[in-house]
Amino acid sequence: MQVKIGDIVARKSYRLDLLFRVIDVKITATGEQVAILYGDEVRLVADAKCDDLVVVDEKERNSRKQKEKEKVDQSYYLLTQDYQLQREKQEYYATSSYSHNEEFFHIPGRVLHVDGDPHYLQKCLSLYEKIGVPVDGVHVSEKEMPEKITELLDKYRPDILVVTGHDAYSKHKGSIDDLNAYRHSKQFVQTVLNARNKVSHLDQLVIFAGACQSHFESLIRAGANFASSPSRVNIHALDPVYIVAKVSFTPFIERINVWDVLRNTLTREKGLGGVDTKGVLRTGMPYKNHSNQ
Repeated sequence: MQVKIGDIVARKSYRLDLLFRVIDVKITATGEQVAILYGDEVRLVADAKCDDLVVVDEKERNSRKQKEKEKVDQSYYLLTQDYQLQREKQEYYATSSYSHNEEFFHIPGRVLHVDGDPHYLQKCLSLYEKIGVPVDGVHVSEKEMPEKITELLDKYRPDILVVTGHDAYSKHKGSIDDLNAYRHSKQFVQTVLNARNKVSHLDQLVIFAGACQSHFESLIRAGANFASSPSRVNIHALDPVYIVAKVSFTPFIERINVWDVLRNTLTREKGLGGVDTKGVLRTGMPYKNHSNQ
């Protein structure tokens, strides 16, 4: 069966472990067909010879999606539990230990999500909306991110910035410490550096950066609060959402323990890490619902 752009495939040499979308098919100088692949659920970019690929039928895709949905639902459940506890705590403080009945309102942190993959961006935006995080989403190719990030920050003025897309580490290109051995880590690092030149303080602009197998240490040194991937493993497409939702819903007077953030993600500490960071949620009062007047 001929592989074509848009097919969902798996690699025989990797025992069909992950599903990929075929983004492009190229002919090498030796006449071989090579497909450029984007992970269907993980933020990994890869290439493979077309004769190593199997087109996955709809039944198998649905079976895998159901298993994936169960993991996503579990992370969502943990996140909403955390948010409910935060709301109850804030209600206690805002009402002076429930001594008065004045209603109050929350202003969660606003997110600018810059993604190299339009497909993943839409999935993330749907989850942000479901959770209730205010967000602006922009599709920008990884190579264009460094030059465009400053104007995007000026335009959207976010509290939280997500810089993600696809990445991969290739052993044959260099050691694990060599940025040149990564598909897009260098662009992510430069994007973070440019963002930090604009907003230097880690608590005035919270940054998540990276994708599958990204160079975690360089991203943190560049100024990211949270990044992937400490163990150079794949991260789930939705992991950045769970990270920044925790930040968005944590009051600005509280400092977030890194593990409290990671435990709600699908990849956890092997794929994600960070530094202690303040939340960005603000609470105000009184709340006036003019639509009922």
